[in-house]
Amino acid sequence: MVRSVVAGLDGSAESRAAVEWAAREAELRDLPLKIVHVREPVPEPMAQAPLVGGETMQDWTERIPRESAEGVRLRHPGLRVTTRQPSGRPAEVLAEEAQDAELLVLGSRAMGGVSGFMVGSVGLSVVAHAARPVVLVRAGEQAADEHEPDPAGVPSAAAPFRPVLLALDTRHPDETLLEFAFDAAVRRGTSLRVVHGWNPPPYYAYGMSGDLAAHNSVSQRETTALTEALRPWRQKYPDIEVTEESRFGSPAVHVVNASVAASLVVVGRRVRHSPLGTHIGHVTHAVLHHAAAPVAVVAHH
Repeated sequence: MVRSVVAGLDGSAESRAAVEWAAREAELRDLPLKIVHVREPVPEPMAQAPLVGGETMQDWTERIPRESAEGVRLRHPGLRVTTRQPSGRPAEVLAEEAQDAELLVLGSRAMGGVSGFMVGSVGLSVVAHAARPVVLVRAGEQAADEHEPDPAGVPSAAAPFRPVLLALDTRHPDETLLEFAFDAAVRRGTSLRVVHGWNPPPYYAYGMSGDLAAHNSVSQRETTALTEALRPWRQKYPDIEVTEESRFGSPAVHVVNASVAASLVVVGRRVRHSPLGTHIGHVTHAVLHHAAAPVAVVAHH
C-alpha cells in the first residue's frame, strides 16, 4: 500500500497553510496528498439552513475541500490530490486517518506578533494519540520561510533550505526519530543540526554551583553521549553535514531558540501506556507552542 501525506482542513487560515505545506512535502517524498475535512455531526435542519449569501452549511462543507484541492492542483501540477470527508469528532477521525499516512499535517494559529503556535485541543489530542508523525504548521507559513535568503537577502523558495533541527535526548536516542530527521535533511538537501539540552543530576546540583571541574566533567560526558548516539547515523548518511550541540540548561529553550534558523523542527514523543492516559512530554509540549518553524512530532518507544 502506498502511504500518502494527509492534511487536515477545517477552512481556517492555519489549516490552509498546513495543506500547502503538506503539498510541498508530498512532492519531496513523491507521494500523493490526501486532504481530510471532518464533518462534525449537526442536526439536518441546521445543515440545510442558509448561511450568509444563501449557502447552506452542507454546501460550505462540500465546497471547502473541493476548492482547496483545486488550488493545490494548480500550484503543484503533477501532484496527485484526493479529498475525503468523514464524519465524527475531528481529533478521533484525524488520529485514525494518521494510522495509514506517511505523516499527518495540521495547522496551528500563530500567536500574534511573537513566534509560536496556539495549539488547540484537537491538535494536542492528535499528537498525543497518533502513531505516525504529525507536523504542526503555523498560519501564514510560506515556502520561503523554510529557505535561506537569496544573495540579495530576500526570502526565496529558490534558495537552499535552512537546516533541519533535531531535539535529541541521548538517554533515548530512538531510531525512528533519528531516521525521520536524517531523511528530512536528505530530501531537503540541507544539513542537520542536533541540539541536546541537559541539566545535572539532582545529587550534583548543590555541589556543582561552584565546582567548575565537576560541571566540566558532566558537560564532557553529555557531549560524548551525543557524539556516540549520532556516530552510526553519520556513517549511514555520510553526505549529510551534522552539527552537534550539547548545551547546559533547558532543552526546550535551546530548541525554541534554534528553531528561528530551521526549516523543520523534529521532536519525539515516547509512547507510554499509563492508567492516567497519554501525554506529550514537557519539552515537546513547549516546542509545539513556541517554535518558529513547522514542528514534526515523531512517536517512538
